Amino acid sequence: MAADRRAKADTLALRRQLIRSEANDLALRLARHYTGHQDVVVLDHAYHGHLSSLIDISPYKFRNLDGQKEWVHVAPLPDTYRGPYQEDHPNPAVAYANEVKRVVSSAQEKGRKIAAFFAESLPSVGGQIIPPAGYFSQVAEHIRRAGGVFVADEIQVGFGRVGKHFWAFQLQGKDFVPDIVTMGKSIGNGHPVACVATTQPVARAFEATGVEYFNTFGGSPVSCAVGLAVLNVLEKEQLQAHATSVGSFLMELLGQQKIKHPIIGDVRGVGLFIGVDLIKDVATRTPATEEAAYLVSRLKENYVLLSTDGPGRNILKFKPPMCFSLDNARLVVAKLDAILTDMEEKVRSCETLRLQP
Repeated sequence: MAADRRAKADTLALRRQLIRSEANDLALRLARHYTGHQDVVVLDHAYHGHLSSLIDISPYKFRNLDGQKEWVHVAPLPDTYRGPYQEDHPNPAVAYANEVKRVVSSAQEKGRKIAAFFAESLPSVGGQIIPPAGYFSQVAEHIRRAGGVFVADEIQVGFGRVGKHFWAFQLQGKDFVPDIVTMGKSIGNGHPVACVATTQPVARAFEATGVEYFNTFGGSPVSCAVGLAVLNVLEKEQLQAHATSVGSFLMELLGQQKIKHPIIGDVRGVGLFIGVDLIKDVATRTPATEEAAYLVSRLKENYVLLSTDGPGRNILKFKPPMCFSLDNARLVVAKLDAILTDMEEKVRSCETLRLQP
C-alpha cells in the first residue's frame, strides 16, 4: 500500500484539505480553468455533494429541486443488472461508453463544450453499481477527445475499501488514470477532512489564474495529523487486505441467501462495498421498494443498521466500517435470513415473497 501511494505521488500534484463537498467543488473549478470549458457530463442518479454547484451536477438531487441546467448532460448509469445493457450483452463497457459519446456529441451539436466527466468510481446512490471493467478508459477517451477531463469521485469508496486496490478506479485496469481524484470521509475516519489530487498541468493552469485558493481550515495541522493517523492504521492493521477477506466472505454468505430467497435478485460488490438488489418478480426485476423499507425497519429492531439506495430505494447497501469482522458478517446475514424467512411466511406482498424454495 505504501508503494502504491508513492507511485501515485509522482503524477498527482495538487493536494488540498477541504470539507467533503468542497473537494468536488474544487475539482469542478480545476476542470473549468484547465479546459476553458463549462459543461459537465454526469451519470444518471449520481450524487456529488450538497453545495449548489454540486447539486447542479447531481441528478439524484436536481430532479427534485431546480431541474437540469443546460450545461449539465446526463449519461446512463452503467448498470449491468437493470440498465439497457445487461449481463448478457457481449460488451457492456463499450456499449455504455458509447452512450457517453452520444451525449457528448449531442451537446457539441448545440455548441456546448465539455469541461469534465464526473463519476463515483463505484456509483453508490445509484444502487451500489459496479461498472464493467474497461468502461472508464473508454469514457476517458471520448471525454478527452472533446477537450474535457475525467474526475473520479473516491469520497465514499477510496482508501482500500474495495480490498483489491487502494483506489476503486483501479478496478478499471492498470492503464486507467483519472485527471482529477477527489477524496473525503474515510481519509479522516469521521473527522471533516478531504483532498483533491490532480496532474501538474491541471494544477499549473489553476495557479496561473493568479487567484489563490484558500479556506479557513485548509492545511490545519490537526486535520493533517488525523489524516496521517488514518493512513498509518490502514497500513499497520492491514485493513485493505481485511476488506478483501471479509468482503469475499460476506459476498459468499449473501450469495447463499440469494439462492434461498427469491426476493434477492442480485448480489454485487467488491471488498466492503456490496449491494443486495431486492425485486418483486424475477422476470421484470421490478424494485421491491416497500419490502426493502420493511426489511430495513425489521433489521433496525434487531440492532442492525442498514439503509437502501438506488432509484427504486430497493438496494440494501453494505458499506460497514473497515474493521467489520467475519463474526459481524455472520450476525448480519443470520438476521437478514431470519427476517426474510418470516416475510415469506407472513408478509407475502409480492411474487418473490410468495415463491417457496
